Amino acid sequence: MGTEQQPSKKSSTGLDENIAGLLTYALGWLTGIIFLVIEKDSKFVKFHAWQSIITFGGLMVITIVVGFIPVIRIFSGILSLVSLVCWVLLIYKAYQGEMFKLPVIGDMAEKQVNK
Repeated sequence: MGTEQQPSKKSSTGLDENIAGLLTYALGWLTGIIFLVIEKDSKFVKFHAWQSIITFGGLMVITIVVGFIPVIRIFSGILSLVSLVCWVLLIYKAYQGEMFKLPVIGDMAEKQVNK
């Protein structure tokens, strides 16, 4: 997991980058998509938007699949806990101005930003 402290500056949304980064996680993948569409310049905000989309979109799909399979439905509680922990951690790290990367997902998000 890599972290890189970013100086606080404004994004093209008019918000400080750390606030915009935090908000990309507010409603999971939905706010990730919104900020990906409205942010024009900030790689910091775009990175967090992509990481939000990939993380919480993926967790949502996995939760739906697990819900349909009775044998593994017991894991839905664990998935909910993982989602909550990821959500709080990612919000905190974005607010701190860090380019905090989740394993694998963070690299995927970074590749999307650098396209």
